[in-house]
Amino acid sequence: MSLSDLVLNLKVILPIAVLVLWACALLIIDLFIPAQRKGLTALLAALGLAVVLGLAVAQAGRQESAFNDMVVVDGFSTFLNVLFAASGLAGIALAYDYLKRTGMERGEYYTLLMFSISGMMLMAQATDLIVMFLALELLSIPLYVLSGFARPRADSEEAALKYFLLGSFSGAFVVFGIALVFGATGSTALATVLEVARNGAANLTLLVIGAGLVVVGLGFKVAAVPFHMWTPDVYQGAPSAVTAFMSVGAKAGGFAALLRIFMVAVPSTSAHLWLVFEILAILTMLLGNLVAIAQTNIKRMLAYSSIAHAGYILMALVTYGLPTTAPIGVAAALFYLVAYAVTSFGAWAVVIALEKAEGKGLELDDYAGLGRKYPLLALAMAVFMLSFTGVPPTLGFMGKFYLFGAAIHGGFVGLALFGVVTSLISAYFYLRVIVIMYMREGDPEVSADPWLKFTAIAAAVLTVLLSLAAGPLFNLAARATLFLN
Repeated sequence: MSLSDLVLNLKVILPIAVLVLWACALLIIDLFIPAQRKGLTALLAALGLAVVLGLAVAQAGRQESAFNDMVVVDGFSTFLNVLFAASGLAGIALAYDYLKRTGMERGEYYTLLMFSISGMMLMAQATDLIVMFLALELLSIPLYVLSGFARPRADSEEAALKYFLLGSFSGAFVVFGIALVFGATGSTALATVLEVARNGAANLTLLVIGAGLVVVGLGFKVAAVPFHMWTPDVYQGAPSAVTAFMSVGAKAGGFAALLRIFMVAVPSTSAHLWLVFEILAILTMLLGNLVAIAQTNIKRMLAYSSIAHAGYILMALVTYGLPTTAPIGVAAALFYLVAYAVTSFGAWAVVIALEKAEGKGLELDDYAGLGRKYPLLALAMAVFMLSFTGVPPTLGFMGKFYLFGAAIHGGFVGLALFGVVTSLISAYFYLRVIVIMYMREGDPEVSADPWLKFTAIAAAVLTVLLSLAAGPLFNLAARATLFLN
């Protein structure tokens, strides 16, 4: 490889390269920052992510491949890279005060966060299954460590162990699936897999089984039923700032891989796998919403809520074998990921604000009286609960509108109606939070950290304002699907 080729290749992965180098440098710099001034590490991490966010935005409109077509920059990857970098900044804002008051303020937290984001970004840009697997591990391993960051707290260590063991198990499914796809087509490059499948030269049985195993492995990442078992325990046991980031980043990273693989590489298996996605979507929406009703702990409730929202996004994948509908489904999924990210970070900001250093303040009853004592924070939480439910005028409503519309456009009217019914079920446990905040007496105490309050209020404002300007945002998501052509 010549120097000019290397430079061209590095330009394609420039945001990832800068992020990894920044994280490595921060790991060394942090050694010289006193324990009582770790806020400086957070500031440097935020500065690095801001630079990466700018570089990702600067790649808009480019469509180039690098490293023998194993990674690519296109509208899809750019859209998601901006989302990942913005999620990292929100994750730092939520963690800054939380780590300090819970006695977990250690500089490596931010380095691990940045490494995980680099894995997510590589996942979005990967066009080769081997690179995708490496990105999956780079995304996951830092999250395993972060889940146990509250050591020696037993529930945090348990969360890390469960996440690691089940994550490793799911990774094995991905590897075995990739091996079968290679055996079926002779390649792990998505474009070659597509070409071989279209020419009828692939072993269709092996290809379908391999694709199914990849679905199993990535289904774990997005918390789809029946691969969701880890979610409630890990969400509850991990530090809340980690859970907030994980609920958005890991889910978006998993869907980045699912959308890239099934919308590009294996449309020929649509007759065999679309039903699998439909069943997964139905089970995930149903279980997530039903079990959330029984939860009294806010973190476990949001865990099952996260499972349910994975089911809604899976509706987009049901249409992946339909050439006219697939781009609409991808655009709807990308829009919903943004809606979920904004709403979720805002909700977790309120949760972290109420959580006490000893891990208390996480029961639903602890929200009693919030509407009277902290009206702005309660109003923000009400907006997030309504957005999760899908009530206008919120981003959550518009996200479900586009997803259900994509399903109907593809002829899956029953699936869309099922999504509406499960949304009605979810109204019970989401509205319960609002009832407790405004209609029960209590004396809650919240953190004085201005970043938490700013994140919550800003997210609430965006949840409403972006819903009123949903058209331009959806158009951006639609332009990101041009990689399908």
